[in-house]
Amino acid sequence: MSDGEPLVRWDWIADHAGELAEYTGVHLRLGLLPVVFGLIISVPLGVLCHRWRWLYPPVLTVANILYSIPSLALFMIFVRYTGLTERTVMIPLTLYTLSVLVPNVVDGLASVPEPVRLAATAMGFGPIRSVVQVELPIAVPVVIAGVRVAAVSSISLVAVGQLIGQGGLGYYITRGLQLDFPTPIVTAIVLIMLLALATDALLVLAQRLLTPWSRNKVTAA
Repeated sequence: MSDGEPLVRWDWIADHAGELAEYTGVHLRLGLLPVVFGLIISVPLGVLCHRWRWLYPPVLTVANILYSIPSLALFMIFVRYTGLTERTVMIPLTLYTLSVLVPNVVDGLASVPEPVRLAATAMGFGPIRSVVQVELPIAVPVVIAGVRVAAVSSISLVAVGQLIGQGGLGYYITRGLQLDFPTPIVTAIVLIMLLALATDALLVLAQRLLTPWSRNKVTAA
């Protein structure tokens, strides 16, 4: 970057708008699919951990150990088995979400008042029906709080995947560093931040839609 050159060249952004949109879509897919997969794994795992408390410590320990492994190291481990593909990025990101989602599912279920469970049993609800129709809906605010953290973290970590050629907007960060050209770097960082903020806002909206009784409490207050 030469002295006097602007930090952001708007003409470059305009010329690459279509390409930026394409990479943004890729980045969003790479960031959010692991959260979906993590939720699919964490909900039943969290239910089991809540039912059988002895299972929770080892599950949480394994999840935290996986989270402590640097993302690049984990990518390199999976490269041997899945190659330089999107799966090599999404599998580690899915594993990372477990350290957040499993505890939130367990905490969410623990927040369900015992009288509610007893009432469900008295109405003839079996264990599975009680979890699906009573306990999980009540646990939604706590679970979504974990999903919000996992989603923002996952969207941020996707860029590291560019080191194996699968990083979405991370492409512009490495490209800008290689060319000593700050515009694509700044653009990529801003877009990643906007994706994280938009995703978080949509999850807050989803929580409000899934928990109408919480809105009624606020209105009544």
